[in-house]
Amino acid sequence: MKASGGTLIGRVTGEIEKDGSVLVVKRIHVEYELRGVEDDEHDTVERVLGFHADKCPVARSISPQIAVTTSVTYV
Repeated sequence: MKASGGTLIGRVTGEIEKDGSVLVVKRIHVEYELRGVEDDEHDTVERVLGFHADKCPVARSISPQIAVTTSVTYV
């Protein structure tokens, strides 16, 4: 499966909370949109999302202070 040409789109949302008098990022959610993925490939995508944060350098750098979650929508 390819991830170019608009096939893979990622949207990132951060949640900010006040910690004393300072605003801090507490949670980040990455929502992926995949186009043209065959039904039989969904298991592979879900498996990869299951370990995504553990293998992502950014997620590992900010964890556990900032929780990182992911989800996918098939279009």
